[in-house]
Amino acid sequence: MAKRTQKKRQYSQSWSNQIDDMIRGASGGFLFGIPLIYTMEVWWIGSQTPPPVMLAILATTFAVVFLLNRTEGFRKTQSMQFIDIAMDSVEVLAIGIVCSTLILFLLSEIKLETPLEEALGKIILESVPFALGAALSRAFLSGDRWSSTTNTEDSDNKGQQKQKADKQEINATLADIGATLIGATIIAFNIAPTDEIPMLNASASPSWLLAIIGASLIISYGIVFQAGFTTQKKRRQQQGIFQRPISETVASYLVSLFAAAFMLFFFNRLTIDDPWTLWLSQTVLLGLPASIGGAAGRIAL
Repeated sequence: MAKRTQKKRQYSQSWSNQIDDMIRGASGGFLFGIPLIYTMEVWWIGSQTPPPVMLAILATTFAVVFLLNRTEGFRKTQSMQFIDIAMDSVEVLAIGIVCSTLILFLLSEIKLETPLEEALGKIILESVPFALGAALSRAFLSGDRWSSTTNTEDSDNKGQQKQKADKQEINATLADIGATLIGATIIAFNIAPTDEIPMLNASASPSWLLAIIGASLIISYGIVFQAGFTTQKKRRQQQGIFQRPISETVASYLVSLFAAAFMLFFFNRLTIDDPWTLWLSQTVLLGLPASIGGAAGRIAL
């Protein structure tokens, strides 16, 4: 019975690690791939890509991902065996394809009635940065470097800690807001002046906008609290007015929406005379990449 229990625990732990690795890879893919997926030139090129070129793109991406996995490793537990690296590379490529497919569907750039060859061309071309981001997620975004830090304030006077508590709470909240605003503004700044947002807005329905809001919240939550890019325990223990996973995600999303709306106004894509429905729809559409940029700003804090 003891042996069976131990095997069960190892098996569940293995599945737990698998899920963590996939979330980390997908989050890295979103961080790297979202800016390019809001580029209509890539949509057009993808829709006109012939099958032989698609295969060449897949093969080239697989080769690059294989080399990245060979040098750094996609997972936290790295294996140097050829078969394991090859399987990890296939998984990374699959993560890139699934992520790009979901976002293209979310933006209505591919639909059920879209011709198969056109849909495949868009998906494969857009999956390249997603796959590279997934492969690089552990190398550049791992939070292991923070794990060795120790708390040197355990012996501080308790009275002084109480006096500092309120100030630290406000400072932590302001730091998160600032980091979110910077990250969201950087991403939104690159997309707002282009024609992609008005083009996407032309076919956006209220139900799709709700789906985009939900995806924005889920992706940003996964990046900050589930992907393991920073020490999650440390992140969850941070003090602040909104320093709880759900409330922080929602508050940061609202900050990202503000950054998105301001960038659209800054580039004269929206004016004061425009109806509020246009402000809402375009802000939500730009809010998806902006919220991912805001999440990146928070994990870099």
